[in-house]
Amino acid sequence: MSGKWPGGFITKLAPTVVGPVDGEGGTASGIWTLDQVADYEEQGLWPKRIVPKPAWAIGGYNASKQLGLGTTTNMSSPVQIGSAVTWKTLNTAWYSCMATQTDGTLWVWGEGSTGQLGNGGTANVGTPTQLGVLTTWLQMGGGGYLFNMGLRSDGTLWGTGKNNYGQLGINNATDKSAFTQVGALTDWLKACGTYEHTYAIKTDGTLWAWGRSDLGQLGLGNTTTYSSPKQVGALTDWATIPVNSIGGKSSSFAIKTDGTLWSWGKNNYGQLGLGDTTSRSSPVQVGALTTWSKVEAGRENTLAIKTDGTLWAWGNGAGGALGLGNVTVYSSPVQVGSLTTWSVISGGQSMGSGISTGGTLWTWGQNNVGQGGLNNTTYYSSPVQVGTSTDWAIIASGHNANLAIENI
Repeated sequence: MSGKWPGGFITKLAPTVVGPVDGEGGTASGIWTLDQVADYEEQGLWPKRIVPKPAWAIGGYNASKQLGLGTTTNMSSPVQIGSAVTWKTLNTAWYSCMATQTDGTLWVWGEGSTGQLGNGGTANVGTPTQLGVLTTWLQMGGGGYLFNMGLRSDGTLWGTGKNNYGQLGINNATDKSAFTQVGALTDWLKACGTYEHTYAIKTDGTLWAWGRSDLGQLGLGNTTTYSSPKQVGALTDWATIPVNSIGGKSSSFAIKTDGTLWSWGKNNYGQLGLGDTTSRSSPVQVGALTTWSKVEAGRENTLAIKTDGTLWAWGNGAGGALGLGNVTVYSSPVQVGSLTTWSVISGGQSMGSGISTGGTLWTWGQNNVGQGGLNNTTYYSSPVQVGTSTDWAIIASGHNANLAIENI
């Protein structure tokens, strides 16, 4: 395999894997999505790639030191975070960041006011700092408001930080300054922490939610707040949820194994993509297409990629957040340009970011503190390339800040 992700698109035929081979992963055939590759790589069933991966602060608001550069100075162009080149995953919450390295260690920085860094304190941390000694951290879960969720390789789910609506899922409303396990189950697969609620998928394809639900954002058919996980319906075909953005203020999104896209919760700007501005308390299918592969949600703007590599956006277009060349509100998906090479996306505070299959990084929308990484504070309503690098792999948007991981 080459140094970069293969970056193919999903097909109706499932890819096959043979392995492991001599402890070095397996051999692969078929056409793969990035998520499929990541899932198999975590199981040791994918050919290993030795690729140095530095982390970068692309730009933006830095009052809580969330850019990881040891200062509180806002930045408007990319700056490497430290000297480590072994980063694997990266997630931003509203004002804090968490990342894992290839050895399974977890590193945190940014705001700690409610214990969201999980280090037992409430102080801000200016540079990536290792949390404990565990080497079993797999992936952080989305971008919560003053809280963070994390998955370990044993399938357990953990939360830390603000918990006033039970968004940590630990059956109470007490804030935590250290990661606390959500129940005792070991079958969690993906999690998304959002403004004040959390939802997650288990390995059996079931969907679960907890936290605040005043606008139906838990998808349980009511507006009741829950402090422990509740199953959303009875289906077992949920495949993916947002992971690299702030996840939607009070909205939720998920894609099923059949490629259909579903949404629920707050919809005042049409961010659910359902052609209206009516909030929903249960999942509703977005259109009739079966070609959705990835979805990410900003505060009130939503982005998604189809299996043909096209990028689509809807919701609040203020500041150019949708990348459609205007500031219009759209309540149904609209294609962003004509490119068919989008592979990674992230939604932030009135902005969006994306990476093409060629490894180029693009940003658009609100840029008042340089979060677009374009060396200025000009707003752009269409995607603009950040620098000339063709090695970008991961982009994560927080509250007016952008961070990324690069393959070199």
